[in-house]
Amino acid sequence: MKFWDASAVIPLLLREPNSLAIRKVLARDPGLVAWWGTPVECISAFARLRREGILSLGEERRLRGLMGRLVGDWTEVLPGNGVREQAGRLLLRHPLRASDSLQLAAAMVWADGNPGEREFVCLDRRLREAASQEGFRVVPEVLG
Repeated sequence: MKFWDASAVIPLLLREPNSLAIRKVLARDPGLVAWWGTPVECISAFARLRREGILSLGEERRLRGLMGRLVGDWTEVLPGNGVREQAGRLLLRHPLRASDSLQLAAAMVWADGNPGEREFVCLDRRLREAASQEGFRVVPEVLG
């Protein structure tokens, strides 16, 4: 199983430049772990793309439906004191946005605070760097 950040979940559902690389990661291991807030981040991205005229309302609805099915298949890290405490610690160590600190904190909780060789699937460069510094193996190794 791998921890999936929202930046990597979106290209599973929506064709983007890194979609092929992300789908290859999923094909090698279909077990997804994700933060409880990931669906909200993805829905936010879809709504923004609709407002910008990149997606139609129908396409946005289709993507939300796909997101709902994906959520039903993954292991979800729920909010709690452990995630909140980790997020605060991460914000002191790394130049992350609050939402990214929660993503990485959820991954740290999933890894019981010891990432070792656990994999973190992410496309956001700043979050990739922080996850790597925390000990995760970040995939895909190369971004397009």
